[in-house]
Amino acid sequence: MTDAPDPAATPDDPHLWLEDVTGRRALDWVRARNEETTAAYTDRPRFAALQQELREALDADDRIPYVVRRGAFLYNFWRDAQHPRGLWRRTTLDEYRTADPRWDVLIDVDALAETEGENWVWQGATVLRPSLDRCLVELSRGGADAAVVREFDLQRREFVTDGFQLPEAKSSVSWIDADTIYVGTDFGDDSLTTSGYPRVVKRWRRGTPLADAETVFEGKPEDVAVRGFHDATEGWERDLVRRTIEFYRSELHLHTEDGLVRIDVPDDAVASLHREWLLVRTRSPWGDHPAGSLLAARLDAFLAGDTTMTALFTPDAHTSLDYYVWTRNHLVVGTLHDVKTRLRVLTPEAHGWRDEPLTGVPDVGTVDLVDTEPDVDDEIMLEVAGFTQPSSLLHGVVGGEYETLKHAPARFDATGLTTEQFFATSDDGTEIPYFVVRKPGAEPGPTLLGGYGGFEVSQTPYYSSVIGRGWLARGGTYVLANIRGGGEYGPDWHNQAVKEHRHRVYEDFAAVARDLTERGITTRDRLGIQGGSNGGLLMGVMLTRYPELFGAIVCQVPLLDMRRYHLLLAGASWMAEYGDPDEPAQWEHIRTYSPYQNVRSGHTYPPLLMLTSTRDDRVHPGHARKMVARLLESGYAPENVRYYENIEGGHGGAADNAQLAFKTALAYEFLWERLGD
Repeated sequence: MTDAPDPAATPDDPHLWLEDVTGRRALDWVRARNEETTAAYTDRPRFAALQQELREALDADDRIPYVVRRGAFLYNFWRDAQHPRGLWRRTTLDEYRTADPRWDVLIDVDALAETEGENWVWQGATVLRPSLDRCLVELSRGGADAAVVREFDLQRREFVTDGFQLPEAKSSVSWIDADTIYVGTDFGDDSLTTSGYPRVVKRWRRGTPLADAETVFEGKPEDVAVRGFHDATEGWERDLVRRTIEFYRSELHLHTEDGLVRIDVPDDAVASLHREWLLVRTRSPWGDHPAGSLLAARLDAFLAGDTTMTALFTPDAHTSLDYYVWTRNHLVVGTLHDVKTRLRVLTPEAHGWRDEPLTGVPDVGTVDLVDTEPDVDDEIMLEVAGFTQPSSLLHGVVGGEYETLKHAPARFDATGLTTEQFFATSDDGTEIPYFVVRKPGAEPGPTLLGGYGGFEVSQTPYYSSVIGRGWLARGGTYVLANIRGGGEYGPDWHNQAVKEHRHRVYEDFAAVARDLTERGITTRDRLGIQGGSNGGLLMGVMLTRYPELFGAIVCQVPLLDMRRYHLLLAGASWMAEYGDPDEPAQWEHIRTYSPYQNVRSGHTYPPLLMLTSTRDDRVHPGHARKMVARLLESGYAPENVRYYENIEGGHGGAADNAQLAFKTALAYEFLWERLGD
């Protein structure tokens, strides 16, 4: 794949040639940097130990095999040392309860890749409802977002000859019935948005050419994407189209006898349907309802003009809506109170909604709702975990008792480790929460600070065998910052830090770094930071804007050239977050922090390790390549600017556990060298 640069856009950029993803000259540069980095780190005993310990944890047979229910079966995708590309398999609930379940393997991705001579990476499967006998499987080459689609027969355990198939693209597919699907894909000229996603939805009937598929909806080229889908709930079957206009603006359209009808809610709200109910999650005030509310109405009444909404959740200064999921008869609502999970159950009744706490769930760390089967019953599966609390998978029915289906063993020695929450004060006076995992009373030591700060993504406590083995068990302190741009305190926490207010993300993170040193938790020379994607942009800004605060930086699959980000791969879809650099007023704000444009000769920057993937077709690897090239060009010593690009892996940076263990060991070896020795 080649994403040719546009020299006219930035004629002063001498490194545009590195945007040629698979160009010979660019890949020669990548190989040279990779060789320098691997030669510097991989022959060390600590690196070998790190890699082995991480690989053991990632491949461990006693990990929890997370499942989703589809009818009578629980489906799981599993990777281990013998199956690095993975097995898609299923079992029954009774069998899953046993210590060693018997699994029915449906697709062996390793065997398939070998047979077909492809580097297949599993991307998921969509099962046909209600028959549950067919599915649409997505496989990508090397872990890219773009994937091929193939129809698979779940009874015969084989791909369907002459079934539904799509070539490699960033497609969207959804079953309508056994012989019809909604499809959005690369249909040719003008069928994709400027973000590279489908802008046309078609209805495709079995046995007919894709070119003859019936167009259902067309978005605009500047939209992010459009998608068609079918609600197969018995008695409530319907068809819908979602048009994503910008990252935070969308429209939901319902097929009716009169054609497509838009559900008339604010386009920055998120609308969804379940049986007779319309739910609306607001991102800005709507009538008397503040941003971050969850509202409900009967769909028929709403479409008939009665726009009265019932507030199911209203945020406050400390509490935000995290998620909500339907069972057949109940709505399970997860909230965050100062970034700590609270669960409630809302039940529609004749004269309103009953609101009760979800009881029987341990009050520790974070509780995530893994799966429900709303077409069938009120069953739920919950994962409970904390920084030092290994995950448990609970199963039960709303209103009943919960059993522990699976419990992960400890992957590292957490003896004496505690989790504390502190608050740092940002430049504008906002209190920024962060978690610290450490042994109390320890001397200021090697500390790893992580953060994200974007796209309304909340950073909550979680158990990580990788962080545990690679960092905590070796005596390090781990810190997770809940900076603005995320969703920890609802939409306003995010909205305070978009576009011209983006600087607040970086001021918040810097405030946490300062607070860590002021509290004596660590020192500047022993404070390292790590982040990827939007978090990689965060790392780049810390490097160029706050270099005096850090001893080392690991920057992964990052955005860095914010002058051109909107021209590369999916970048145009993120302009609602960062702004449009082609608009002079918006570029004035962006240029103040864009890392690539802010590299300066003669400055003292902390040591940097840059990690990316050639097959990342979401965030262009040219960002990472060009940043390192500019740093080296500006006179910074190669031993202080390390680079490693994995040939596979997509936006996750690794296509299997071996690759993940390798690149993670590189990161920790780099950090321990700079912060711990």
